[in-house]
Amino acid sequence: MLTRTAKAQWQGDLPKGRGAVELGSGAFSGAYSFGSRFEDGPGTNPEELIGAAHAGCFSMALAHALDQQGFTPTSINTEARVGLEKGGEGFAITTITLVTEAVVPEVAQETFAEVAEQAKQGCPVSKALAGVKIELQATLKNN
Repeated sequence: MLTRTAKAQWQGDLPKGRGAVELGSGAFSGAYSFGSRFEDGPGTNPEELIGAAHAGCFSMALAHALDQQGFTPTSINTEARVGLEKGGEGFAITTITLVTEAVVPEVAQETFAEVAEQAKQGCPVSKALAGVKIELQATLKNN
């Protein structure tokens, strides 16, 4: 079993405190705060880190699923839009919309859409986030 790590530290109370996150690989570290999470302040936040993980996982899953069907993608670009809403019991991630554009020679639009949906379902991050509504907007950009 592979185990990946990440660290977070926080100092102070919620509205005035500040923190930092770091990936175990050292590939990324960044500051976060109340302002970067719930307002438009500088820094990162847990939701965009989840979005980055989901976009990366889905893109890889789609590339693999296409390859399994005999198609080699030239490029796959995915943005994850993570919806954070305030409800009765505080904040919750309620939706994630994966918006992907791909160039895949010789694949039909219908086949691409089916494979993209399968990749969304099979992506390990999608599985981990099964309690969240995950939507997909998949566009085939072949000319």
